[in-house]
Amino acid sequence: MNVYDVLQTIIPTAIFFAAPLIFTALGGVFSERSGVVNIGLEGLMVIGAFTGIVFNLTFADQFGSLTPWLALVAAIVVGALFSLLHAVASVTFRADQVVSGVAINFLALGLSLFLVKKMYGKGQTDQIQVGFDKIDVPVLSDIPVIGPLLFSNAYVTSYIAIILAFVSWYIIYKTPFGLRLRAVGEHPMAADTMGIHVAQMRYIAVMISGALGGLGGAVYATIISRDFSHATISGHGFMALAAMIFGKWHPIGAMGAALFFGLAQSLSIVGQTIPFLKNVPTVYLLIAPYVLTILALAGFIGRAEAPKAAGTPYVKGKR
Repeated sequence: MNVYDVLQTIIPTAIFFAAPLIFTALGGVFSERSGVVNIGLEGLMVIGAFTGIVFNLTFADQFGSLTPWLALVAAIVVGALFSLLHAVASVTFRADQVVSGVAINFLALGLSLFLVKKMYGKGQTDQIQVGFDKIDVPVLSDIPVIGPLLFSNAYVTSYIAIILAFVSWYIIYKTPFGLRLRAVGEHPMAADTMGIHVAQMRYIAVMISGALGGLGGAVYATIISRDFSHATISGHGFMALAAMIFGKWHPIGAMGAALFFGLAQSLSIVGQTIPFLKNVPTVYLLIAPYVLTILALAGFIGRAEAPKAAGTPYVKGKR
């Protein structure tokens, strides 16, 4: 196996695993740019994964090949609505945002497992039968060298995730909405003085975070695991949170960090087929993504500055 063959094995798999992390990390960027810390990304992924799988199993016969797409839409809606719990607690009632986010994580997992037990009579759902197919991007997949690496044998959701990162960058940094979003996250009193409704902007940002977190969970469940259980989303929300911090609360940075963590995950899957990794014990490859997450945060969190008002409830008229 030469170097190109190794890259052809690793890179498509890395992009494949990175897509759910990109969606969820982007959701975290929107929330925290508005000043609301969202530790609940794990729970939002869980509720999205649950919704996506249950919708797929329930409506596959009615909607056929449209089912996976509609399952993602359902996960987006449910994720956005579920995130309202965090918004109400942290924005309206000014609760501790970290505690609220942790509560979201516990509630999502407990509620989804309870519903799975009630609906299917066991601790996990059945496997879905209708999912996404891998594609070759027309024209681009024919480019020598690069085409087979980046544009062949991949899922469309991976490309949507990458495009969405650039769209998010444009929204946050090039639009009036993005300017207001960043203003309420940096200096909410000044934003309020200029007529920006701080609570409204934070609600919108948290709901966007919920929608993207739900989408990330649904993408992971419908493409990678293809069912739902207590172990479907096992730390991926926290990995997305780490990607957001590693990427310095910037959409493109978060995408790059998510791709890095996706690469680490891909090595745990395809490592045994790569000559220089096949003698590495499997357990080391399996824990590599989590170890790299810790090392990345330990090395970069000191140099990454969060939005100044992140984690601080806004009280009108109070400095």
